[in-house]
Amino acid sequence: MLWYTLRLSIATPLQPMATEGLRARKKARTRQLIADCAARLFAERGYENVAVSDVAREADVAEQTVYNYFPTKAQLVTDRDELVREKFAELIRSRPAGVTPAVVIRDFVLETPGMIRDIPPDQWRGEIGYLAAISPAVRGLMLEVIDGQAAVIAQAIADTSDVRPEIARLQGIALGSVFHIIIEEAGERTRAGQSQARIAREIRRIAENLLDELERWFEASRR
Repeated sequence: MLWYTLRLSIATPLQPMATEGLRARKKARTRQLIADCAARLFAERGYENVAVSDVAREADVAEQTVYNYFPTKAQLVTDRDELVREKFAELIRSRPAGVTPAVVIRDFVLETPGMIRDIPPDQWRGEIGYLAAISPAVRGLMLEVIDGQAAVIAQAIADTSDVRPEIARLQGIALGSVFHIIIEEAGERTRAGQSQARIAREIRRIAENLLDELERWFEASRR
């Protein structure tokens, strides 16, 4: 992600607390190693030209070990999606009275552009943004991820406000589309040869403008 983001590990760090023990830390390191190897291979060869067995060899682990952490090849690209959904739902469901969903997800969404700078250059083109720009298969995965996030957001809105279900669905689609735009912009700008630093800077500006516009819309709707 990986996402996703732009690696989806934005949602929760992979490294557990020290008190969780040596075994948990070792598992976290193995998981990160596999994810990083997959991203490098995807960057070098493209998503379609990399098999799970290739990732296993690159990471120097058994193929079954890869499947233990990533049950499908697709999850090597989208595995943090569930954590992102959970974070969206948590933020929206716990928001104070009178605060719109666009406000409470703002800080979480704006973490994403800054993390672009931290992704190693040899892995950057193995992230979902660039892969979705060049691979129909990954673009399909991305759209599934965004649809799923929009549905979770819509349900959280419907459960915590008095808006009609179709309006909650519309609002969920709108908020989910922010990540959609971030991912697509990252991919297209990478194809155009922009540096990661420039992409991070310009995507943050885009994300801020999108969230500002959505906040105005949510406030008007609430009134």
